[in-house]
Amino acid sequence: MAVPSAQLRRDARVERRRLRIAEAALTLFASQGYTVTSVDDVVTRARVSKSAFYEFFESKEHCFRELLALEGGALIHDVLTDAASGHDHHERLRTCFERSDVARLLIVESVGLSQGVEAVRHELQARFADAVAEEVRHAMPHDAFYADKDPAVFGRAVVGAVSDAVGYFLTHPGVDAGSLAESLCVIFAP
Repeated sequence: MAVPSAQLRRDARVERRRLRIAEAALTLFASQGYTVTSVDDVVTRARVSKSAFYEFFESKEHCFRELLALEGGALIHDVLTDAASGHDHHERLRTCFERSDVARLLIVESVGLSQGVEAVRHELQARFADAVAEEVRHAMPHDAFYADKDPAVFGRAVVGAVSDAVGYFLTHPGVDAGSLAESLCVIFAP
């Protein structure tokens, strides 16, 4: 049975409202920080009522967790898509630096926030580390640099180093992203 067009329009309006709230929250969490940003700030920026916010999210933390899972997952997906399409390590790192709002949520704002947020952050980091480990496994037979590396340890090391470098970039204005990316590539992909 077909969904009536009035219902489709209503659903589209609700989705646009949810998207406005999410975009406002992402912008504010990334620019002001999680602790400084209030639900009032989010709804003011999104131009919606407070009840509209609570229609979608139980709390500010729930909103943050949802954004972290969705946007962090999208960032990792973009990096993995770059890898699958043959982009070199510099290109993949550029994606992390260019999506600085999402990187700030994942690397700076989420650290130590709560058990729920930590669980999301650790799950995202594990996905990234597993993808790096898989790349190392594929490279081991034909690249001497990777031949003696433990893929799981290497994956975790890359995630740690990238997180630290991007975190440094985000918290120290004026730092050159290209230089950081080059340094990481010298260490992990000579």
